[in-house]
Amino acid sequence: MDPYLLDWLNLLLRWAHVVVAIAWIGSSFYFVFLDNSLTPPVDDASKARGVTGELWAVHGGGFYHPQKYMVAPPALPEKLHWFYWESYSTWLTGFALFTLLYLLQASTFLIDPAVHAWSAPAAVAAALALLVVFWFTYDVLCRTAGRGPNGDLRVGAGVALLMVVTAVVACELFAGRAAFLIVGAAMATAMSANVFVWIIPGQRKVIAQMKAGLQVDTAHGLRAKQRSVHNTYFGLPVLVAMLSNHYAFLYSAQHKAAVLVLLMAAGALIRHSFVARRRALVLGRRVPWEYAAAGVVLLTATAAWLRPAARAVSVASDAPVTLAQVQTIVEQRCVMCHNAVVQNKGVALHNVTLIQQHALAIYQQAVVLKQMPMNNATQITDDERALLRRWFEAGAAAR
Repeated sequence: MDPYLLDWLNLLLRWAHVVVAIAWIGSSFYFVFLDNSLTPPVDDASKARGVTGELWAVHGGGFYHPQKYMVAPPALPEKLHWFYWESYSTWLTGFALFTLLYLLQASTFLIDPAVHAWSAPAAVAAALALLVVFWFTYDVLCRTAGRGPNGDLRVGAGVALLMVVTAVVACELFAGRAAFLIVGAAMATAMSANVFVWIIPGQRKVIAQMKAGLQVDTAHGLRAKQRSVHNTYFGLPVLVAMLSNHYAFLYSAQHKAAVLVLLMAAGALIRHSFVARRRALVLGRRVPWEYAAAGVVLLTATAAWLRPAARAVSVASDAPVTLAQVQTIVEQRCVMCHNAVVQNKGVALHNVTLIQQHALAIYQQAVVLKQMPMNNATQITDDERALLRRWFEAGAAAR
């Protein structure tokens, strides 16, 4: 595919994915907030209609009064809004972007021979299988472990274990950047499948029962509630997994699976703090900030753990870096993908003029972000990155 066209497809798909994801996660956060903020209705008319909770809110110069019927209202309203296209659009745009960048360029982005050397078709099949296996395993856990007393705790523990196993497997099979993304994609697939397989079909069954004049089965509402709550807890872990591909110090860490698990756990704890806060305020109880504090502690501990060890500065490091030294590194580590014939991302580095022209990009991608070379395919060393840093910070002079 033409690189210029590929960049445009990347931009447009990523833009669309972010827009619809904001809409989906925003509505998910709002309805969880709403559920935890509801209070019993105060007027008899609302109670007689079957209203189980209500909330008065002010926003945008107006007052809002949402009410909730725990099972269903006495009669179907003429207009009923459904929340599902946000979910489906997020998954479809995300999967299209994943296909464009990772599945169709598996040899570059999905495979790291230093992690696991295999063919592109095998890696693609394994990545897709991981998404499917995660969903079915999660779904079985919800349908079996969730029964009886303490069912939610058992499901929570099972899902946490599943996430750990998925992170370990992904990091053992795929390039670090792809591994983090695949774990996030597996969780996002489960989120969207919850909507597609259980939440929306359950709501359709409730409506069908109401139209037929039958008693509404409460199981559909309870199941939809369970899966919706799971989705809101998945939200922040999925987001950090998706954002991680911009931060090589995360997915290049020696124990990257543990890093990913800690980040996702911190996200889930912080999300729970917000959920629990609203309910505590409604019930007049102490706000349990300890969950957010635990999440912050996890993040702080992870940052401290990943902090690079201080390196002794040798006398030689005081010597000015010559352009010839930089060119030698670039020719060995970069020119393979950035030359007169192959110009990935429109960048060529096969002569000193081009190296100086793209000095900022070299510094950002190879030194600061450490995203290049991709998956460190050319095995650039830390000393070489340090030399590039000194060259750029000294002004990238032509010496």
